[in-house]
Amino acid sequence: MASSAESRFALIRDNLGEILNPELIESILAEGRNPRVYWGTATTGRPHSGYFVAAIKIAQLLAAGCEVVILLADVHAFLDSLKAPLELVENRVKYYEKVIRAILEAVGVSTEKLEFVLGSSYQRSSDYVMDVYRLAALTSEHDCRKAGAEIVKQSANAPMSGLLYPILQVLDEEYLKVDAELGGQDQRKLFTAATEWLPKLGYRKRAHLITPMVAGLSGGKMSSSVEDSKIDLLDPPEAVSKKIRKSEAFPRVVENNGIIAMVEFVLLPAADLAGKKEFRVERRDDEPLIYTDIQQLKDDYTNDILTPQLLKPAAAEALTRLMAPIHKAYVESAEWQEITLKAYPPPVVKKKEKKVKDKGTRHPGANKEQDLPERPKA
Repeated sequence: MASSAESRFALIRDNLGEILNPELIESILAEGRNPRVYWGTATTGRPHSGYFVAAIKIAQLLAAGCEVVILLADVHAFLDSLKAPLELVENRVKYYEKVIRAILEAVGVSTEKLEFVLGSSYQRSSDYVMDVYRLAALTSEHDCRKAGAEIVKQSANAPMSGLLYPILQVLDEEYLKVDAELGGQDQRKLFTAATEWLPKLGYRKRAHLITPMVAGLSGGKMSSSVEDSKIDLLDPPEAVSKKIRKSEAFPRVVENNGIIAMVEFVLLPAADLAGKKEFRVERRDDEPLIYTDIQQLKDDYTNDILTPQLLKPAAAEALTRLMAPIHKAYVESAEWQEITLKAYPPPVVKKKEKKVKDKGTRHPGANKEQDLPERPKA
């Protein structure tokens, strides 16, 4: 564990895109205290490989002596356009805890040091609900829409629940008694809102640790709800290879390149945590390319020394190796497999009923005798 306040802060700051109100963290470290940090995730779609970014940062926070709380936000999942129907929420919470523990263990984090909290365990208390009312009275519809613009599904006639979502997340910082919140760049507007809104209720503002966003396989943001943008953490090796092979990675183009982003924010940092920071690219007729610095990899890609045809199989192999402990834990846990089926039941495919055509009485093979009109009785 890092010892001095300076080295601890350097570890907290490492691999972040930005820190809002960093002086709050620095003052806590100067006092010799351990900052209490929380990372929350709404229990909606199945977690993907982008979750490694938060897991690696959590490992660094623990190494810096921070207390880390993981919020399984079941109420948030329901509020965000019913992404998690109430009848599935309970099992999705169980699934998320299983997979998050497995991710963290895959990058060498002992989950015994973590505190898992279920959102509904305190978000239905009278004090919390009263604070929701108080904050709702002090914030405008415009402010709530702006705060949740990049994290809550919005439409012209969106449900009121989407406006409540940011209010709940802001209050979580107070009720979890944390000094800072960890989250992605897509939550920045909500973090700045928290800095403004909490003092209105007489609560102190917090620091915010912002991780960079990992580009998806099809460009843009990696998302649980966009199948082509992500690699599911339980995808088998052949599926990982196929998705990466089909991903968008134009020669010489580094921007919005999901494979390079995966190397930068997942594969290299994970290798560093494992004790050997390198990304290895095999070449059939030449020596392998070995990268310990992402800038060198980007330079080689821009100069076409490293091509998509070389990069993709190397990334697939490294990611498959990183995900192997997660697969092993899943295969060995009948409980986890049962939870998965209950949390994400396969869609029911309705069989199409065959319509019986009325061919009339003149088609070949018709029962002529049966179709003849009755003779009049003598």
